[in-house]
Amino acid sequence: MDERFERHGVRLLLKRDDLIHPELIGNKWRKLAPNLAGAAGRTVLTFGGAYSNHLRATAAAGRLLGLRTVGVVRGQELAGRPLNPSLARCAADGMRLHFVDRSAYRRKNEPETLVAVLRAADAEDAYVVPEGGSNPAAVRGCRALGEELAGRADVVAVACGTGGTLAGLAAGLGAGTRALGIPVLKGGFLGEEIRALQTAAFGGPRGDWSLDDRFHFGGYARTTPESEAFAEDFERRHGVPVERLYVAKSLYALVTLAEENAFPRGSTLAAVITGRPFP
Repeated sequence: MDERFERHGVRLLLKRDDLIHPELIGNKWRKLAPNLAGAAGRTVLTFGGAYSNHLRATAAAGRLLGLRTVGVVRGQELAGRPLNPSLARCAADGMRLHFVDRSAYRRKNEPETLVAVLRAADAEDAYVVPEGGSNPAAVRGCRALGEELAGRADVVAVACGTGGTLAGLAAGLGAGTRALGIPVLKGGFLGEEIRALQTAAFGGPRGDWSLDDRFHFGGYARTTPESEAFAEDFERRHGVPVERLYVAKSLYALVTLAEENAFPRGSTLAAVITGRPFP
């Protein structure tokens, strides 16, 4: 129970996807599983920033499943520095890290740049998974999340980075349930990305979904004293560890929206807990 929802006649459920596996957590596993199957034993190469949850999950999957992994990391300047805890975990799990300059990283989806990156990483035959793991296979993998929640809530909220989880979630929910995405990056570009992912995965739009861009707290990997205090308070209230870069933002959004009377009385909300704090 949480009086911040109760006083508005709203019930909050937590979908504990963070309990799927101690290392392959939540939506990261849902997106990775079909891609790892598609790799069919080949080296898996993927992309991420210095604090990427996706890189850590891919590295852990490689160790657990005996697959070679390569992580292309944004920021050539990081190559000569000690690894931060996130990248150190990747390396400890056997991921070979390849650092590229930020300009090339921004162009990584261009065919010529991708070929050059693969060649420089000595991974020309690798199975490539995009940044954040969001591609058509991943979106279809996340459809099961919506199917598990179908009929259990009126609104299902999830924090969004690259949009793949929301694209699949919305497709699986079916009629009568709306998916609400809380972008953790600034920019307002995610709606177009989600529509493109659904078209690639399913041939067209699927499900009832929307985005609320107000809760990124400055952008990816950004927090504020207010968001930190909120996360600590939620942990004390409910005994649930709150991951700060994604989950805290989606939970904060739901509390704010409830205070704004955005949900009719009698509504049931479900928040997808996609990860847990690191380390």
